[in-house]
Amino acid sequence: MRTELKEPLGPVVTDAERLLADAGDPLVAVGDVVTYHLERAGVTPDVALVDGLTKRETVAPEVEAAVSDDARRVTVTNPAGTLTADLLDALVAAVDAPEKTVIAVSGEEDLAALPAVLAVPEGASVVYGQPDEGMVHVRVDEDARAAVRDILSRMDGDPDRLFDVLAD
Repeated sequence: MRTELKEPLGPVVTDAERLLADAGDPLVAVGDVVTYHLERAGVTPDVALVDGLTKRETVAPEVEAAVSDDARRVTVTNPAGTLTADLLDALVAAVDAPEKTVIAVSGEEDLAALPAVLAVPEGASVVYGQPDEGMVHVRVDEDARAAVRDILSRMDGDPDRLFDVLAD
């Protein structure tokens, strides 16, 4: 599914301020560089998922430093190419939490944009990086949810359990 997963789920944007002008609430950022650009534009995402890497390389110190210190911090383990129960539980809890939350992922957070689309309410925004292109802005609606459900249902693992965790 690598080829299919490279197709953005929404428009690719390079201007964080323009993206934020159209962003819904809550705002979920998946990736260190995405979080960095949103923070530099003056907005701390409600939920940020970071792993300290970009394109499999350690992020620059200024990117790492941009992740809000004022947010609640949760650490989870999520190996590359997977979606663990720990990550899903942390994501659901962070979306429901009244305070901003940084989910620090030991492993990889790349696939987290998919369950994030299902975990947030209608009208929310999920933003993730499209390598060498910009940020993908998914304004969550039933079409976006249906596309994500389709992708997740075809992945290895137990999609019914995944959907149950996200529906709680």
